[in-house]
Amino acid sequence: MRRTLTGLIAVLIAAVVAVVATDLDEKLNLDLGAVVSEAAGAVLGEGEVTADDGVTPDGSVDVARVTTQLDGLTVKGKAPQTGYDRDEFDHWTDPDGNGCDARNDALARDLVDETVDENGCTVLTGTLATEPYTGETDRAFERGSDDLAVSLDAEHLVALQNAWISGAHAWDEDRREEFANDPANLLMVDPSENRAKGAANAAEWLPPNNAFRCRYVATQIHIKAAYDLAVTQPEKDAMIRVLDGC
Repeated sequence: MRRTLTGLIAVLIAAVVAVVATDLDEKLNLDLGAVVSEAAGAVLGEGEVTADDGVTPDGSVDVARVTTQLDGLTVKGKAPQTGYDRDEFDHWTDPDGNGCDARNDALARDLVDETVDENGCTVLTGTLATEPYTGETDRAFERGSDDLAVSLDAEHLVALQNAWISGAHAWDEDRREEFANDPANLLMVDPSENRAKGAANAAEWLPPNNAFRCRYVATQIHIKAAYDLAVTQPEKDAMIRVLDGC
């Protein structure tokens, strides 16, 4: 119930913001139902991850928009990994204040037909319609004795270690916590592919599922732009190659 009420409130707020932000001539022809539907899709993870990531509701990529974001990123070599520790990023907190941690929020967003325990937060079972990294459909999730590792991982699209060597080493702890729990940077994925990627950037690893590569790179670019993180030249070159095929 807590998650449902929070989601409903978010939908209504998003709808109002969309109406206010629309030009007057567009308001006169506005289909309020369509606005609410689009807002609901964003809350449930069925459309744009965020308003500025260059990914359209149907999953395609606005290449010109994303390329402009990419061109705005600082290009430089990787900073030293000195001092990196995953615990430097306080992850699985509750950034939106809905009473549920960010990992369970990501599960609830990405799964369908999910069940939760009596606290209304902990996701017990569900189905991932399409696992993004492999393309596998109808991937079942069931919380096991070792938590998520048996079926799905909460993946940071821009890995925490990659963020560290791209600029996060200079952040304060609040900024690192924000990054580690940002839903725009979280995705439920196959654990083996998550391990294969590790802290790699786009020049070092891309999802085996070719159909997801455009969205993967576009979202990475958006996250790096939002957090003022750098890319290496090989990383940027790899991103351009992916976008050229989108």
